[in-house]
Amino acid sequence: MLESPTFIENSDCYDGSRIFTWLADMVGLSVDLVNFLICQVSALFLASLFRSFLHPSKVSCEVRHAFGLSLGLTFGYFCFGQQAIHIAGLPLICYIVIRTQDPRIVQRSVMLVAMGYLLCVHLMRQFYDYGSYALDITGPLMIITQKVTSLAFSIHDGFVRQDEDLTKAQQYHAIRKMPSALEYFSYVWHFQSIMAGPLVFYKDYIEFVEGYNLLKRPASNANLDNGKSELVLEPSPTKTVIRKVLGSMVCAFIFMKFVKIYPVKNMKDDDFINGTSIPYKFWYAMMATTCIRFKYYHAWLLADAICNNSGLGFTGYDKDGNAKWDLISNINVLSFEFASNMRDAINNWNCGTNRWLRTLVYERVPKKYGTLLTFALSAVWHGFYPGYYLTFATGAVMVTAARFARRMFRHRFQSTQVTRMFYDILTCITTRIVMGYATFPFVLLEFMGSIKLYLRFYLCLHLISLVTIFILPKFIRGEPRSQRSSRNSAGTDVKANNCDGKITANANADQPLALANTNDLNAEEEEEGEDSKLAKRNDTMPQQQQQPQQTLQYNLQQSQSQHNDKLQPRPQQPQSPKLARQQQAIITCARDAITVPHDQCEMDQLSSKLKEKIEAETKNIEEFIDKTVTETVSGIVEFKNDLMRDIEFPKLKLAAGTVSSGAANLVDAAAAGLRKRNISSTVHDSNSNNTGTATTDHAPEENSGAFLKKEIDVINAVVQQANVLPAVLSNGHAK
Repeated sequence: MLESPTFIENSDCYDGSRIFTWLADMVGLSVDLVNFLICQVSALFLASLFRSFLHPSKVSCEVRHAFGLSLGLTFGYFCFGQQAIHIAGLPLICYIVIRTQDPRIVQRSVMLVAMGYLLCVHLMRQFYDYGSYALDITGPLMIITQKVTSLAFSIHDGFVRQDEDLTKAQQYHAIRKMPSALEYFSYVWHFQSIMAGPLVFYKDYIEFVEGYNLLKRPASNANLDNGKSELVLEPSPTKTVIRKVLGSMVCAFIFMKFVKIYPVKNMKDDDFINGTSIPYKFWYAMMATTCIRFKYYHAWLLADAICNNSGLGFTGYDKDGNAKWDLISNINVLSFEFASNMRDAINNWNCGTNRWLRTLVYERVPKKYGTLLTFALSAVWHGFYPGYYLTFATGAVMVTAARFARRMFRHRFQSTQVTRMFYDILTCITTRIVMGYATFPFVLLEFMGSIKLYLRFYLCLHLISLVTIFILPKFIRGEPRSQRSSRNSAGTDVKANNCDGKITANANADQPLALANTNDLNAEEEEEGEDSKLAKRNDTMPQQQQQPQQTLQYNLQQSQSQHNDKLQPRPQQPQSPKLARQQQAIITCARDAITVPHDQCEMDQLSSKLKEKIEAETKNIEEFIDKTVTETVSGIVEFKNDLMRDIEFPKLKLAAGTVSSGAANLVDAAAAGLRKRNISSTVHDSNSNNTGTATTDHAPEENSGAFLKKEIDVINAVVQQANVLPAVLSNGHAK
C-alpha cells in the first residue's frame, strides 16, 4: 500500500572519512555506517591484543592509558573528521574546570559547562542536518558528557562530603585522589567506548587499567607467612564476547531486514494518517519502533563485547561458577522485549544512562523535585527535537497509570496459576502496544507529525491513562495493605529459597528513567509498601557475584583424599560480626553502584518462561563454543603474582630447576611458582597441612625432599585429571 523510501541516504553534511565509499556502495550502506562498523570491528580485535600483549603484568599502566586514548582519538577523527575537535574540546574545558575550581562547587561547574557545550552542538546539528540519522558527533559527546560529569560528582563526594552523608553507590564511586592528565583523558577517550558507549565510571576504569579489577582479595587471605600461596584464576571473556557478537549480528540483520518493511517516515505521510484504520496504526507503530530498537541493540551489544574482550566488565561468578561480564552492559534485550510492564522495560533499556541519572540527580536533589529534575536532565541531554519531549511526557503518564492499574487489578489475578498466566500475557501484550504508542515520536522527531498521528489515535491511551489515575481509584479498591504485607512476607521467603543463594538487590537498583519513567519511585514505595519495593527489585544476585572487586582464589590442597584432582577455593577465615557487617556493606555498595541485573528470579512468569525457551534453543551453540573455543583458547590457568597488591609477593621466586633435574618442566614450574614453602628450617608442627607427619627429627634437607616429592605427585594428579595439558604456568597473561 505504501512504498518504502530508499534506505540508504548519504548525507552531504557527513564530515568523516570517505576512503571506504567503494565498500559502502558494494554492501549497500551509507559511508558513515560503514566507517562506524569498521571502527567497532577494529576495536573488537584490538581489544583482544590490548588484553593479551598490554596486560598489566607486562606493561605499565601509563602504556595502557596512552594506547587506549590514542586509538580513541584515531577512531574519532576517522569517523567525524574535523568535527572531532569537539571530542577534544569538551573534555579539555572540563578538565581545566576540575583542576581550577573548588571541590565544593566543581560538580556544578562541570555540569554547567559540559551540558552547555553539548546543547550548543545539539542546536548546531538541528540547523545544518535536521532530522538526519547520519552518524554525528553528538553521539560521542553525549557519552563524554556522562563521563566528565560523573567524575566531577565523584570528586566532590570524595573531597567534600562525609561517608555518612553518601549513599552506598556514592561511597563506592567517591574519588579521593585527583586524576592526572593522562588518567583523565584516557578515561574520556579510551577506544572501547568512545563510539557507542557504554558509560564506565572512573573508579571502575582506573582499576581495570591498573589490573586490580580482577585481582582484589580480602586482607585475611593476603598473609604470605602462613605457608600457603594463592592460585588466581582470571576468567576468559571469549565465550561471552562470542555470544554478544552473534547477538549483535542477529539484531543488525533484523534491523536491515524489517526497517524497509516498516519505515518510520511513512507514519507522517497523509496516506498513512488518513487512509489506515486505528488497529493498523497501532500495529505499524509497534513494529516500526521495534525495528528501530534493534539498531540500538546491535550497537550496544557490540560495544559491550568490545569492552569485555579487553577485560573490562567482569562482575563475579553466578551460582554455577560461570563468569559474569555485565558490569557496564547497556541493554538486556530479552528482559526488555518480554517485560510485562513499562517500569521493567525502561529499567532494562539504556542502563548506563539510568545509572548516570540516578547517581547524579535522583539521589542528590530533594525528594519532591527528584522526578522533575531527573526528567528535565534526561530530556535536555537527548537534544531539542520535539519528539523527545512528547515521548517523555507520554511515558510519564503511562507509567503512572500502570502503577495505579497494577495496584487495583493485579491481586485479583493471583488466585490460580491460570489467572496469573493470563495476567502475564495480557500485561506483556499491553506493554508492547503502549511502547509503540509512546515511543514513535522519539524516532519520528517532528512535533506536528506526531500530534497529527496522536489525534488520529483519538488520544485513546492518554485518555485511558487519565481515567485510570483520577477516576477508577474512586470506584475500585486496591489490595488491602495488610493482605499485601502478608503476601509479600511469604513471597520473600519463597523467592529466597528458589534463587539458590541469591539475594535481592536493594532499592538503589531502581534506575531512573533514561526514556520515559518520571514517576516518583520513593513516593510509590510509600504508597504501595513492600509490594512496590519487591516489584521494583529487578534482580536477585548470587552472593558470589556480589563481589566484583574480588577474584576467585584457589590453592592446591595436599591432604584432600576425595578431591585431590580439583582446584578448590580457599576458605575464608573467621571474621568478627562487626567486620563481616562492614564488608557486606561494602560489597552491597559495589553491586548497587555498578550492576546491570540479568537473572531476574522474581520476573513475571511469562517473561521467565520465554527466556528459558530461548536459552534452551541456544544450548547447542554454547556447547559448540565450549568445545571449539573455550578448551583451546581460555583453558590456561596462570599464577599472577606480579599483579597482587602485596609488595612482598613478587619477591617469592624459586628457581624452576631446583626441585628435581628429572622432573618435567611443567612440574618444575608448578612446584616453584604455585607454592611458597619454608624449606630452610625444620618443621615443628605435627598438624601442618603441607607436610602431614613431619617431625623435628628430620634434617632440613630430608624434610624438603620429602615435601617436594609429595608436592610433585599432587600436582601431577591435578594436571592429569583436570586435562589442562599443555598448561602455561609462566608469569604472563592467560590466553
